[in-house]
Amino acid sequence: MSNDFDPRALRNALGCYVTGVTIVTTMTPEGPLGMTANSFASVSLDPPLVLWSPARKSARFPAFEAASHFAVHVLAEDQRPLSDAFAKSGLEAFDGLAFEHGLGGVPLLNGCVARFECIQSAGHDGGDHLILVGEVKRYLGSDLSPLVYHRGSYAALA
Repeated sequence: MSNDFDPRALRNALGCYVTGVTIVTTMTPEGPLGMTANSFASVSLDPPLVLWSPARKSARFPAFEAASHFAVHVLAEDQRPLSDAFAKSGLEAFDGLAFEHGLGGVPLLNGCVARFECIQSAGHDGGDHLILVGEVKRYLGSDLSPLVYHRGSYAALA
């Protein structure tokens, strides 16, 4: 197999994998910041670790790379508007949005399927992304149905 991949074909093949949709939030000197991400996974139960991978080309990348704390919100199927808002804007997405403050002042969104409040514990090179590992300090879960992403668009579980 060659290392010369057609980027579009590779992206299409990767899109065959169904992912959940998350919003990752942190607090910056300019205010609360968030970004929609589907690059989220559990790493370990002991110690409790999760990871996510922000794109280096994102304007929000420096804030997340420097963040000591972040929260990962697994979105519910009715939270697509939130996903869309945080995919486009980081600071403005919080305008008029109710949220609480968690560990390290991180903004916490309500109505999610699950939420993980983390202390950033490691960063690893991931090519055009950075793999950020967080130690889970607080979490919650629910029985809500998740918002999922498949082949480049939102999907629903059957």
